[in-house]
Amino acid sequence: MDRHNNYFIISGFLAFSLFFFFLGLFIYMLFVSVKDINYGMTKQKYIAVSVVIPKNIVKVTSSAASLQTSSKSLSQNIDVNDLFSNVWTRKINLQKRKKKVNTKRIKDIAKKIKTAEKNSVNSIAEKIENLDMSQSQKNEQQASSANEVNEYLAKIQAIVYQHFNVPPNSAGNSVKSVIELDPLGHMKDFRILTYSANEALNAEADKIKARLKNVIFPKNPQNRSSRTIVVLISKE
Repeated sequence: MDRHNNYFIISGFLAFSLFFFFLGLFIYMLFVSVKDINYGMTKQKYIAVSVVIPKNIVKVTSSAASLQTSSKSLSQNIDVNDLFSNVWTRKINLQKRKKKVNTKRIKDIAKKIKTAEKNSVNSIAEKIENLDMSQSQKNEQQASSANEVNEYLAKIQAIVYQHFNVPPNSAGNSVKSVIELDPLGHMKDFRILTYSANEALNAEADKIKARLKNVIFPKNPQNRSSRTIVVLISKE
């Protein structure tokens, strides 16, 4: 409680002191007189006139021109070579060093290039020869196989004609037929594609199938089944 009373007294004292300070300051501001400074013009019996006398302007162009001419003459008379005449400088040789050429290595490379070109030319020629030989062999094989096929077809037609009996009074007529064979030469089918105008020839053509059932034909040179058209022409 004593401490709170002390705080209360101190705060009251501070409040009253501030109040009296501001009150005194306010009263001082009210009663202190402010001095006004007045300016006025006094009448005189004379007239003041100010006279401005122009000063003589000295031209400096001549001196500037003389300075320029003197500087020009000095700059023209100075030689740069004279400035560096007494300075020692090291002489620099600008000779280029010649590179050593290894002629032996160049010759070896040239030989290798020549041998490589020769080998490439020889290889190309060999390839062309091989192609020509293979092409000729292929052509020969094709020709031989074509001859074998033609012989094979001729034998089939000959066997069919062996089992064909030409009927009388049928000259000039023909029947178109087809025969199917397996690679071993056994007949798989025989049929007439187009008949003729002669009935006797047509009847004879129908009998051929039964006659060829047990006939063994030559083997196919290409080892595959074949289908051959046989035209039966009546010739007396």
